[in-house]
Amino acid sequence: MLELSILGFLYDQPLHGYELKERITALSGHVRPVSDGALYPAITRLTKAGLLDQRTEPGASAAPRRVLSLTAEGRADLLSRLRAPKDVEISDGQRFFTLLAFLRHLPDPAEQAAVLRRRQAFLGTPSSFFYEGGEPVRAEGAGDVFREGMLRVARATAVEEKRWLADALAQLEARPGD
Repeated sequence: MLELSILGFLYDQPLHGYELKERITALSGHVRPVSDGALYPAITRLTKAGLLDQRTEPGASAAPRRVLSLTAEGRADLLSRLRAPKDVEISDGQRFFTLLAFLRHLPDPAEQAAVLRRRQAFLGTPSSFFYEGGEPVRAEGAGDVFREGMLRVARATAVEEKRWLADALAQLEARPGD
């Protein structure tokens, strides 16, 4: 998801590394903070793959800074990742939110809707944090107040997300493709 975040934020505008790190941290830092040890090697990989350009500009103080921007290949790669997200990017809530942050970059409402339908289908499958006899445990049968809390909050979140997905899909389906 780090690479998707890098590509997604740079799709909008060139940024220097610190600005990029701040935006990624704001998006998912409270759940999965990004370290320099992860960010800068990812930037290097994307640059070597021809997806990013780097240029040096004078800094606000004496130190110069590297400004990152997407290449045409980087834009194409981002759109490809958005069109065909991995299954884990659909099933994992935080990864899906990262995907949502950049889904607007797909120009075709039908492609956007296809991604949302995958999430909708995932949410339609019964699941739980806990299982007994191969069946998902419901909040009412959790056995303790803490697990019950986890399951009730997850259920309420899923209900609202399903409602939002239905609304978003209706809006997308009402828009003509570009």
